[in-house]
Amino acid sequence: VQFVESGGGLVQPGGSLRLSCAASGFTFSRCAMSWHRQAPGKERELVAVISSAGGGTYYAESMKGRFFISRDNAKNTVYLQMNSLKPEDTAVYYCNAEIPYGGSWFGMQLGSWGQGTQVTVSS
Repeated sequence: VQFVESGGGLVQPGGSLRLSCAASGFTFSRCAMSWHRQAPGKERELVAVISSAGGGTYYAESMKGRFFISRDNAKNTVYLQMNSLKPEDTAVYYCNAEIPYGGSWFGMQLGSWGQGTQVTVSS
């Protein structure tokens, strides 16, 4: 199982970025996929999840209306469109595949974490 994230960079507050994650080593089209992030000195947190066919999504409260998760099952790739970025969005962003857990359709990650992609929001 492997995840390769890309698309991060330095952006000014209010700007946008689109992250990509290429996944391999498992049946991508059968798994929900997620984005997580980890800021310096903080725990890794869940950002967004998308169901296997793309019809269902979940967003952490602070990302609702600004971040949008999507996927292309033909390319084994999941995306995160980030708009109206804020300095507090600065973090390393990671993707993973999700396994149902605790009665939810997501909650446990399938594989090890990739290298992530750095997003820095600063003027």
